Amino acid sequence: MMEGLAYLREMNVASVLLRLTVAMLFGGFIGLERERKRRPAGFRTYMLVCLGAALTMLLSQYESYMVTHAWHETAMEIGLRTDVSRFGAQVINGIGFLGAGTIIVTGKQEVKGLTTAAGLWASACMGLAIGAGFYECVLLGFLLILLTNRLLELEQEVRRLRDDREKKQEVSLSLIHI
Repeated sequence: MMEGLAYLREMNVASVLLRLTVAMLFGGFIGLERERKRRPAGFRTYMLVCLGAALTMLLSQYESYMVTHAWHETAMEIGLRTDVSRFGAQVINGIGFLGAGTIIVTGKQEVKGLTTAAGLWASACMGLAIGAGFYECVLLGFLLILLTNRLLELEQEVRRLRDDREKKQEVSLSLIHI
């Protein structure tokens, strides 16, 4: 099994196909959960963010390999040096811009969209890990992102219902005193 996993961490057609497919699926699954709640970023948005991040990481790995192998002589002649980590850093910067577009302040001065922005950021990071072939991290990250969006949402809903019940009791008590 470890040999198969090692093969899928190499840069080959099967590995690239698997990484991009996993990025589409996992990004899409998270997006479906958000779309179910009628959030601004849903299925296709999350899928594209995760896929784009995975592509960026694959490009980074490809460039690193080419500069040290096929393009090595030319790179040495012209003094080409590259920092492949910059690609991933730019994904994070770009997601900040996209995430900011999902955050609004309502007429009641409530901030909406922070979870969507955070989810897009997490999806992009997951895409970077997929592109890097860090499958163990991807699986755990995917499960924890879904856990955060689903189970912790239930806890917030319970808290909101409790707060609503307390407000109704306060109104009832104030009406009794009138």
